[in-house]
Amino acid sequence: MRSERMDSVELSLLTCSPGQEVYSLYGHTAIRFRDLRDESQDWVFSYGMFSFKKKFFVLRFMFGLTDYDLGVLPIKAFLEEYSKRGSSVTEQMLNLSPEEKMALTNALFENAAPENRTYRYNYFYDNCTTRARNIIERCMGGQKQYPSEDVETATWRQLVHRYTAGHPWAQCGVDLLLGVKADMKTTAREQQFLPEMLMEDFAGATTTLYGQSKPLVSSTRMTVKPGVQLVEREFPLTPMECAAILLVVSTLIMIAELKRHRTYRAWDVVLMTLSGLAGVIIFLMFFSQHPTTSTNLQILLLNPLPLIFVWKPRRWWWQLWGVLLVAFLVGSIWQDYAEGTTLVALSLLTRVANHLKLDSTEKNKKG
Repeated sequence: MRSERMDSVELSLLTCSPGQEVYSLYGHTAIRFRDLRDESQDWVFSYGMFSFKKKFFVLRFMFGLTDYDLGVLPIKAFLEEYSKRGSSVTEQMLNLSPEEKMALTNALFENAAPENRTYRYNYFYDNCTTRARNIIERCMGGQKQYPSEDVETATWRQLVHRYTAGHPWAQCGVDLLLGVKADMKTTAREQQFLPEMLMEDFAGATTTLYGQSKPLVSSTRMTVKPGVQLVEREFPLTPMECAAILLVVSTLIMIAELKRHRTYRAWDVVLMTLSGLAGVIIFLMFFSQHPTTSTNLQILLLNPLPLIFVWKPRRWWWQLWGVLLVAFLVGSIWQDYAEGTTLVALSLLTRVANHLKLDSTEKNKKG
């Protein structure tokens, strides 16, 4: 595109507020290109294009092997989609020189070429928001200064919790997969993986070139006002409530077993099978490309070992499982666990304690 047409071009950052679907809980970021001389040249460049229909999408996403695309959409279709969801869209006009506009425009259209549009998505480090930020920064001259660079920061997990607070099961699922590294403090720049955080930082950002500073954003407007969002009913019980019920049931079964001097094998099979299957998922996440899942102390609670010993558990197995469960409880010093997992650990400890107790009783009788 020729530089003489840049005076009629507007480039802006679009920030979409969170929705109710799991994939939309954190919001979205895109870049708008608009040529005021030609109404047909009004496009949205979105680095968040993906399809659930691709083979093994969920499995690939878990292992950090998901490819996203840069999509180019008409502005009308883009805004209508978020209006139907009830999400707002805030537009920040970028304060760019003609040369910067041309550089950004050329970079966006080059990125949108079929051979360039696909990239390896990473939720924390390389997503639709960081991609938009990076291409804008690369095409702008001067030094960028963000207002939040010296602000006290939160952990990755705390940032995620801000958006999953109203969805306890989604939050529990994320917390089960995130490991110790998710509880590390983030820098202000790292927090910009969240659309609303980048929008706030852009609002107060400046660029300095040849000793002259200018705001990064010249003006802000709400292109789509927030509407009514339909909230689907989730499972009526929270993870903590389910874990509490499990602990009560396990305690009652333990009391009944001690009175009758026998163990209920079926209950062992249920607990060991479920914990083992969950453990397979957590174990596999150690090999994920996501950097925050590689060290997860919840593997001490949920691991594949019960599947190996479920049919013929020995005394030494119950001792080993007890050690792992106690180590899990101690590990809460370093890692924030998913809601309810501590109660699950206590439920499994009732099985360990009961088996060791009854086993000792039987040995004393024989002795």
